[in-house]
Amino acid sequence: MSAGGFIVWRKRAWALLLSCTLLAGNLSAQNSGTGYTFRAQTEVVLVNVTVRDKDGKFVRGLKPDDFTVLEDNRPQHVASFDIENTDVPPSMDVAQTKLLGSGKLAVSAANLPGTSPSAANLFKDRRLLILFFDLTSMQPEEIDRSVTAALNYVDKQMAPADLVSVISLGSTLAVNQDFTSDRQLLKQALQAFNAGGGQGFEEGSTGTTEGTADTGQAFTPDDTEYNIFNTDRRLEALRSLAESLSRVDQKKSLIYFSSGMDRTGIENESEMRSAINAAVRSNLAIYTMDIRGLQAMVPGGEAQNASMRGTSPYSGKATLNQYNSNFTTQETLTSLAADTGGRAFLDSNDFGKLFTQMQQDTQTYYVLGYHSTNPARDGRFRRITVRLNQPGLKLEYRKGYYAPADFKHSNQEDRERQLEEELASDLPDTDLPVYLAAGYFRLSTQSFYVPVSVVVPGSAIPFTLNGDKDKATLDIMGIVLDDQKRPLGHIRDTVKLAVNTSTQVRRKNVQYDNGFILSPGQYHLKFVLRENESGRLGSFETDLTIPDFKTQPLKMSSVILASQLQPAARRSAGNPLVRDGSEVIPSVSHVFSQGQHLYLHYEVYDPARQGESDKSKVSAKDAIRLLTNVSFFQGKAKVYETQLVEADRINEPDRHAAVFQLDVPLTELKPGFYVCQVNVIDDAAGRFSFPRLAMLVRASDTSQPQTGASLP
Repeated sequence: MSAGGFIVWRKRAWALLLSCTLLAGNLSAQNSGTGYTFRAQTEVVLVNVTVRDKDGKFVRGLKPDDFTVLEDNRPQHVASFDIENTDVPPSMDVAQTKLLGSGKLAVSAANLPGTSPSAANLFKDRRLLILFFDLTSMQPEEIDRSVTAALNYVDKQMAPADLVSVISLGSTLAVNQDFTSDRQLLKQALQAFNAGGGQGFEEGSTGTTEGTADTGQAFTPDDTEYNIFNTDRRLEALRSLAESLSRVDQKKSLIYFSSGMDRTGIENESEMRSAINAAVRSNLAIYTMDIRGLQAMVPGGEAQNASMRGTSPYSGKATLNQYNSNFTTQETLTSLAADTGGRAFLDSNDFGKLFTQMQQDTQTYYVLGYHSTNPARDGRFRRITVRLNQPGLKLEYRKGYYAPADFKHSNQEDRERQLEEELASDLPDTDLPVYLAAGYFRLSTQSFYVPVSVVVPGSAIPFTLNGDKDKATLDIMGIVLDDQKRPLGHIRDTVKLAVNTSTQVRRKNVQYDNGFILSPGQYHLKFVLRENESGRLGSFETDLTIPDFKTQPLKMSSVILASQLQPAARRSAGNPLVRDGSEVIPSVSHVFSQGQHLYLHYEVYDPARQGESDKSKVSAKDAIRLLTNVSFFQGKAKVYETQLVEADRINEPDRHAAVFQLDVPLTELKPGFYVCQVNVIDDAAGRFSFPRLAMLVRASDTSQPQTGASLP
C-alpha cells in the first residue's frame, strides 16, 4: 500500500496497434506549446503592446525610449520598433492575397509597384480578418443568420485597411476566399453557402453523429482514428489555420461563427489546448460568436424535439438542464476567446457589435523586438515584462515565451526535472501527440481497478539504428489527484523499444497499459510522455469519476472494446481484464478492421437472484438470470445484432461479479461508422442498462497483419 492509500498495478503491455491512414487535406499535424505564451522561433523576440489611457483610448506618439522591456527581470535592448495603425489609409490597393490556399505568399493587386512587396510591407497597417464558418454545428437557419451578419459587415463596417478571408468547415476545411479587400469577391463567397449544408452535430440538433456520413479528414499522418473520436475536428482546424498564419507577424483576428461547442474535458482537452497554443504563437486572436443569439428556454422543450418523459418539465429540472447544456456549449467558446486575446459574443442578437469590438482591438499597437541576453537553450519559460515611463497608462501584451531547448545537451537530472515540472505545470506541452483512456472495474465495495491506456502514434517516435535493431526509449510519468488536488500516487517508467524495422511501427501506434486501485470519487489523471531522441514532450490530463454503486439500480462496469488478446503475465493475477489466461488490450480509438474480431469486456455486480422479489422464496442457491447481447446501429437503423447470451450464475464469486467477454467477428459489418449498444437486462430484478459507444469499421488491409504484435 502506497502512502497515498492505493496500490499502483505495475503492469506493462506495449503493443503495436494498426492505424488508419487518410489524406491530411488542408489540416496539418503540428503541435504547439502552452496556452498563454508563444515560443521564440528566431533570435529576435517580438512583443506586441497596446497602450491605453484611463478612458480606454489608444496612446499614440510613443518612442522606443519610452518602453522598458525585461526578460526574467533582466533589462533588454529594444532593437526594433514599429507601430501598426489601421486608421491610416493603405498605400496600395491589394485586391487579393493568397496566403491560406497555398504554401507560398502571393499577391494580385490593382496598383502594385513594379517589385513585389515583402510580407512585412504587404501587411503593414493592414487588419487581417478570417471569417470562419463552423457548418458542422449550425442548423440551416443559423447558417443564414451568420451569413447575413458577415454580409452586413462587408457592406457597412469593412474598413479600407481590412483584408478578409472566408473559411468554412463542413466535411472538409475549405478556403472559400483567400485574403482580399474586394467586397464583391467576399460577397460571392458568402452568398455561395448553401443553407442545407449545415450538419448540426451539436445540442439542439435534429440529427445525430452516428447518422452522419464519414466525411472527416485525418489531421495527423498515422493516427486518424484519434481525430475521429478523441479530438475535435473543429479545434484541429483552428490549430491548422493558426499555424498557416504564423508567417505573418501582425495581429490576426478570427471570427468563429458557431452554435456552440460541447467539450467533455476528456476526448478533446489536449486538442483544445493545442489549438490555443498555436493561436497564441501565431498572434491570432479568436473572437467567438454564438450565432444562436438570445435564446428562450422552454420548460417542455422546443417544438423540434421529442416530448420529455417524467416530471422534469413540471419540477423545473428540465429548464435547469437546458441552462446547463447551453452553458456547456458556450464555455469552450469563452475559453477560446479569453486565452487567445479575443472576445466571446454570447446571448445577443446584435451581431455587429463583435465586428466593432474586433476593429477597435486591432486598430493600433506597437511592435517591440529584442535579442535576448540569455543565450541558454534550456527550454525554460521566460517571463516578459514591459514598463512605460509614463504613469497612469494600461499596457496589454503577452507575458512570456519558451526559449529554445537543446535536449541532447541536458543531463539526467535536468531531464527528470523537466518531466516533473511538466507534470506539475498548468501549461501543458503537446509537441508529442498523446491519447489516454480509462475505465473502472469493482474489486470490492470501496475498491475499483482503473485500467489506463496511453497511446503515442508510431509516426511520432524517432528510431535510431543500433546493431541489428531500431531502438527508441520513452519516459513516462503519471499522477492521480483527488478532488482536493492531493496527490495519491505516482508512476515513473522508462520503456525501451527495440524492433527489427521501424517502418511498420511508424504505420501503427504504441500503447502503454497500466492501472490503479481507487475508491469511488472524483479524480484527476495526468500523464506526461517524452521520446528521448529529440526530447519532445506530450501530456494528457482528464477528470475521472468512479461511481458509487449504492445509488445505481444496475451496477455495471465500464465497457472495454478491444481487438487484441495477449497471454497474461504472472503479475497480472487479480486484474479484471484477465480472463482464462488472456488479457484484454483496450482499444483507445475504437477503430477496427473488417478482418479483426471485436472483443467486448464488461461486468455486472450483485445481480438479483431468481425469486428475490418474493422474500419468502429467497434461497442462497437460487440462480441469477442476466441477458445480454450487442446491437450495431447506423443512424436509427439496426444493421446487426449478436445472439443473446444468458448468465445463470456469478462466475467471479469473490467480487460478486458476472463477467462477460463477447467475441464479434467484424466480417458481418460493412466499413463505416457504427454505434455499438451493449444490452444488459437483469431479468430477475427487472433492471436494465444500454451503454453506447461509437466505433469505426474500416476495410481490411491485406498488405498488413490484422492484429498488432507485442513489443519485447
